[in-house]
Amino acid sequence: MLGKDANVDTLNQHHHQHHAGTMVAPQQPQLEEVLLAGIPSSGGTAKQSPVPTVWNIQWGATIWLIALHIGALYAPWSFTWSALGLAVLLHWMTGSLGICLGFHRLLTHTGLILPKWLSNVFATIGTLAGEGGPISWTANHRKHHAYSDQPGDPHSPHEGPWWAHAQWLAFSTDNGDPEGFARKWVPDLIKDKYLMFLEKWFLGIHIVFAVAITATGYLMGGSSLAVSWLIWVVCLRMVAVLHTTWFVNSASHIWGYKNYETRDDSRNLWWVAVIAYGEGWHNNHHAHPRLAQHGHKWWEFDMTFLAIRVLRALGLAKDVVDLQSMTDKKRKNADRLAA
Repeated sequence: MLGKDANVDTLNQHHHQHHAGTMVAPQQPQLEEVLLAGIPSSGGTAKQSPVPTVWNIQWGATIWLIALHIGALYAPWSFTWSALGLAVLLHWMTGSLGICLGFHRLLTHTGLILPKWLSNVFATIGTLAGEGGPISWTANHRKHHAYSDQPGDPHSPHEGPWWAHAQWLAFSTDNGDPEGFARKWVPDLIKDKYLMFLEKWFLGIHIVFAVAITATGYLMGGSSLAVSWLIWVVCLRMVAVLHTTWFVNSASHIWGYKNYETRDDSRNLWWVAVIAYGEGWHNNHHAHPRLAQHGHKWWEFDMTFLAIRVLRALGLAKDVVDLQSMTDKKRKNADRLAA
């Protein structure tokens, strides 16, 4: 599962501004074809000393995921319409705005710039998705791009579809050194005190959220509504978000079509794009990781990018890296070379 790490020392120059209202994003080379300076977009090729394939079992993460799935099993016996409505709303908020926009396109790939306060809001919502804190999530995903479907990829279907889908989460990806792992893969993010707070207090944040949801349900409708909201809004909603994200790692590296030739098995898979808010256009993403726009054909609907377009129209999202900006940059580069 763990493998050869690429050199990302150049990331140390990237930093966040920590003042409310300022636009924030790590400063990076404006290259559409690469994920980050020093990290190949796919198919890592760096010659480094190998490390153990599997380090050890993450008992905390394993128990967390099992508990959520057990709780979700009680959903048929605790249904209420209000619970369903809240679960659907929070599925979109935590899945699309939190994970797809906040953790993925903003923090991991810096495909846009947001005000610091709004970046923190999306990072908080992403933490409530239940997939880990922003530091570990981003570090694992950057490593996935560096070694996509090669030794070192944390979740390649080459190790088995179920491994890519969920089993990899039961094992450590940091070789027993979480601080060193974070310094290597997310040196820009570990300088952010708020992101580090979300990472450190991940479980506590979820406990507080679950208590708040349950207490609100009790105040509004008694114990039956409290249980309904706990099961649907916390357990079932998180399990649904988890599996939609996991399908990107598994199914979108097995089935589908390619718009681009890449050095990995990433595919565009329409039904994953539907349930994962545009993330299923995975071959597009691996070909051009920094693009905040994942749908590249007219029929490739990208719900998360629609939200980004709204933010841009409101003046909140700046320097959005999309197909138009990539085309314009290539044209300017060609004109400059011609001159």
